[in-house]
Amino acid sequence: MQTYNYGAIGNGAFIGLIDTDADVKWLCWPRFDSSYVFGSLIDEEAGGHFSIQPVGEFNSYQYYSKNTNILITEFRSGAGGFRVIDFAPRFRRYDRFYKPLMLVRKLELVSGAPLVRVVCNPKGDYGKVSPAPQIASNHIEYLGLENSLRLTTDLSLNYVANSAPFVLNQNRYIVMTWGLPLEAPLYETCEAFLHNTKKYWRDWVLKSSVGYFHQEQVIRSALALKLHQYDDTGAIIASCTTSLPEKLGSTRNWDYRYCWIRDAYYTLSALNHTSHFRELEMYAQYLQNIAIHNPDRYQPVYTITGEADMNEIELELDGYKHSKPVRVGNQAHTHIQNDVYGQILLSLMPLYTDARFIDVKVDEARFMVRQLLAKIEQTMDEPDAGIWEFRNSQQKHCYTFLFHWAGSVAGQKIAARIGDMTLYSYAQNLTRKAEAQIERCYDHKRQVYTQAVGSPHLDASILALVNLHYLDSKPDRARQHLQVLEQDLSFGNSLFYRYRHEDDFGKPQVAFLLCAFWYVEALARTGQVDKAIKYFEELLKYQNHLGLMSEGYDTQNECQSGNFPQTYSHVGLMNAAFSINNHLNNPLL
Repeated sequence: MQTYNYGAIGNGAFIGLIDTDADVKWLCWPRFDSSYVFGSLIDEEAGGHFSIQPVGEFNSYQYYSKNTNILITEFRSGAGGFRVIDFAPRFRRYDRFYKPLMLVRKLELVSGAPLVRVVCNPKGDYGKVSPAPQIASNHIEYLGLENSLRLTTDLSLNYVANSAPFVLNQNRYIVMTWGLPLEAPLYETCEAFLHNTKKYWRDWVLKSSVGYFHQEQVIRSALALKLHQYDDTGAIIASCTTSLPEKLGSTRNWDYRYCWIRDAYYTLSALNHTSHFRELEMYAQYLQNIAIHNPDRYQPVYTITGEADMNEIELELDGYKHSKPVRVGNQAHTHIQNDVYGQILLSLMPLYTDARFIDVKVDEARFMVRQLLAKIEQTMDEPDAGIWEFRNSQQKHCYTFLFHWAGSVAGQKIAARIGDMTLYSYAQNLTRKAEAQIERCYDHKRQVYTQAVGSPHLDASILALVNLHYLDSKPDRARQHLQVLEQDLSFGNSLFYRYRHEDDFGKPQVAFLLCAFWYVEALARTGQVDKAIKYFEELLKYQNHLGLMSEGYDTQNECQSGNFPQTYSHVGLMNAAFSINNHLNNPLL
């Protein structure tokens, strides 16, 4: 099986992807949605490179420092071995989190005296700008970008500037910064940053509440999710990349470096299961700012700073494995996707109902809940583009009605907590209306809920009828619903398609990993635990060498596909594992 052979590093300010040859394939500065500085992932020539490799033949393997987002690539050649330790500094400093736009690369000698070459060729404005290197006393400045890009190192600057080979006979350090440069002792600073960053991530994992079922996979997924929250505003992006194709040549190439309300809800639900609530508080502030500036209708997606416009354009770049187009921006911001209101209510619910949050702002809760319930009422019978963002059709989607229902249930719980019975009755009435709409999607002949009112098509998203407890009181119907969906949408047992019918770009040809994990979660919730475990463990083979997952799996070409890493997939893994774990005894006892 072919995989994306990249590891992800980050610190809440940026994310970088580094391959098994220690080449930085993707890194955007100064924001998640900025132009890349290194982007050979989507264009080998116009993307630039930042690689550290032995000269001649070598072997390499890659792994994370245990329970961290610190990436280690280890090389072996005839002349010796060394490690490249890559990380983005993150730790608490002066009562705040220190998270600079800084990539630290440590070359750690293991054996011998290997001959090494560093290639640093950054780019700007999506490859249109090739900054000129200027050698100073202890650093190289790359001129021509909108801010200072500096490489500080104790290597020979001429060797780096000219990509010339050198003998590695001791540990060396490279620090690349955007904006504020490193003005401190190199060795002491890098080692301190490495120690503090390692401690930060391991403490974060240590405070995580995870079950015993496949703990390591759950921890790696949680660490991956954490990378995708933009600390400055609290926004959570769907993925750090753009235009990795759903299938090579399909033109289903999208920019996922934005905050989808739906994706963020699922990410928070998984992190909440691990008892990480700071992320929720940060995201709540992001939502409050959106609410103030968008009183009429919420978009399904916003920029990481809450801006509404993200005009979709195509760039003159080669594309991943020559698969065009390369898109920046996303047309989804113009769509009507009415499930967002219920998802916001579900996202905020723990802030107002969990006893661990003692500072409940009643007036704020009342305002937010009433506003969101009013939007559910206004859109209760309105067609929309749905979860899969159909571009040229609108329907009355079962999935949207489900989140009207679930959001209204959440509204009831919040209203009960703050003691507002008028608000409670309003939410209760909307719950009944949403339930009636969901039942309009039930196909009595096939005994399954369909994609939309009057539609014969089936859709993996309505596995959520089980996972959101809508069918708790109808266990037989839930099992039959799952059985029909499996017969129609499964591929090779564990894999699942979103749907099988044609959309704006033809018939989908790729299995969605999230949908497969939804199915596993639903199996566990309906008591089919052995089957859930079997399928869960089959799905683990679609991870890459580091336990990271893409959006989908191309069953024809047997490779990962879509943007990477994909928060949806990691959320699916975590929630499926939690559901299975709830039915198991502690295997360590």
